[in-house]
Amino acid sequence: MSHDPPRVLTTSAGTRPGHFGPTEWILVVVISVTWGSSYLWIALGLESFAPGLIAWLRLTIGAVALLFLPRQRVTIERHHWRGILLIAVAGNAGPALLFAMAEQTIESSVAGMLTAATPLATLALALLLGNRTLRPIHVYGLLLGLIGVLMMSAESVIGADAGVAGVIYVIIAILGYAITSNVTGPLAERYGAVAVVVRSQAIAIVLVTPSGLFALNDSTFSWKSFIAVAILGVFGTGIARALQATLISRSGAPRASVIGYLVPVVAAILGVVFLGEHLAVAEVLGLAIITVGAFLGSRRISARRTRGADINQPSAPS
Repeated sequence: MSHDPPRVLTTSAGTRPGHFGPTEWILVVVISVTWGSSYLWIALGLESFAPGLIAWLRLTIGAVALLFLPRQRVTIERHHWRGILLIAVAGNAGPALLFAMAEQTIESSVAGMLTAATPLATLALALLLGNRTLRPIHVYGLLLGLIGVLMMSAESVIGADAGVAGVIYVIIAILGYAITSNVTGPLAERYGAVAVVVRSQAIAIVLVTPSGLFALNDSTFSWKSFIAVAILGVFGTGIARALQATLISRSGAPRASVIGYLVPVVAAILGVVFLGEHLAVAEVLGLAIITVGAFLGSRRISARRTRGADINQPSAPS
């Protein structure tokens, strides 16, 4: 009998295969609202801080915020630390640094539109890892969501500043998010969302500390930038990540990824409400298409098992 440790790259269908209920939709809305403003906070942070310092600050502040959330005392089995490390690199340290670097050469609207590819990347990886519980309706929903995002973003992106390096940075971050979303599910089901996220962020802080120290020479202090990064850290990097891990553990990575399409919707609504902006006809139509796509993506999954889900067997807290 083989006693090989489970694979690092795994996925699961989540613990709740049915349609999204009130809890899932509340998580979706809260996370979407939080991340819908993230690009603004990064842009404000860049006014005074270098990318490496922003990455270190948001991760550190986010980890501290998570210490105030209730969580189980659990012992992570040694072979599962490989998954925690992967989340730390691909989902925390990497994107935190890459997005800050990217917005030096591309506008936030471009970064937001490119990030809309995350749900499809998450879906593709889940299928490669053996998830056979998804139905055609989920694929249709994610495709509709992408079409809606493109319709909403086209006008603001056309003519925007888009350096090649910045686009590459965002694409790498997207791949990291797709990997992290799938790996997070099985671990969060076993150990709890906060336990997984706080450990991965602690590792990420160590990884980005050198770049944070080097960035001090290229940074100046301002309360405006610090408050912006603090908000980003507490809510976007800390609390929202824990909520996302909870949603993934409940519904599986592909269905939870509909959040990626709702983020630009939130950004557009905030612009109308607080900045007096107006939505063009194409943007309104895109918003409607995204809403339909998100609804389709939230429908129940089939009863088939997800290959590689041995990690989900319960483990007693210690």
